[in-house]
Amino acid sequence: MSLKVVFMGTPKFSVPTLESLIKNKFNILSVYTQPAAKSNRGQKINFSPVQEFAKNKKLNIKNPKNLNNAEELEAFKKLSADIVVVVAYGQIIPKNFLDLVKFGFINIHASLLPKWRGAAPIQRAIMNGDRKTGVSIMKIEEKLDSGPVILVKEIDLEKNNTCGEIEKNLSEIGASLLIESLKKIESGKAKFIKQINSEATYAKKINKKETKINWNLDANKVVSHINGLSPSPGAWFQYEKERFKVLRANKSQHPGEPGVVLDENLTIGCKSESIKILEIQRQGKNKQNTKEFLLGKKIIVGSNLN
Repeated sequence: MSLKVVFMGTPKFSVPTLESLIKNKFNILSVYTQPAAKSNRGQKINFSPVQEFAKNKKLNIKNPKNLNNAEELEAFKKLSADIVVVVAYGQIIPKNFLDLVKFGFINIHASLLPKWRGAAPIQRAIMNGDRKTGVSIMKIEEKLDSGPVILVKEIDLEKNNTCGEIEKNLSEIGASLLIESLKKIESGKAKFIKQINSEATYAKKINKKETKINWNLDANKVVSHINGLSPSPGAWFQYEKERFKVLRANKSQHPGEPGVVLDENLTIGCKSESIKILEIQRQGKNKQNTKEFLLGKKIIVGSNLN
């Protein structure tokens, strides 16, 4: 393909799109990704999944801490891109960047816009109990996730889907949809449809305070909360002063008091009905299914989980 592309992305979700751009022989001028993060008291440097992939493919990589300065603007101008593809980059694109590119900035957003604009669309869709979600390919405008949409793909959400599973699925769907969109744009056949702003809802970033499981909710809501936060940051409860993450659960008909352990298979009472824990993780350990977990840790029937 003849389009000159700049790619902006950071997490694992972004990688399939960059891979598709390479496979479809787009001319990738540069890859922008967030700077490496330090962990283990600064002893280890963690590069983003996009950086690791781009380095392996010998692509030009840029790691600006902040785009909003004259030096970065000038460096971007010199690239002379036809189009910029943005997939979970992690920085707001300044308005003076948006005006520099022939075909603009195209974004993959993991929701059915205008529903769930914002930082955590997959998590919020599952936590809300939505039965459908999807991917929207949109043109970036100054206001958050408000630009016109070129293509949309819808998928069903099953009751037992976790955020991690849906994220993987949507990253692959988004990559395919993005290539289709670029071909339409290059051929002049793209039709951008304005969003209906009055129908917009917002997927605010997950707050640490909301990750604790509230057993005083209906069982359906507790299951949606757990699955929507899995695998990260993970919904949790406390037992004997230890914190446990619940990474998958489903609803049970078993009645019981909220937060009370109802049987030896980790069925826990909620405001109405109960939930059965399917996957769980102790602090500092790998996740386990409930059967494996109970071989090493007993949670006494009748106990109250905080």
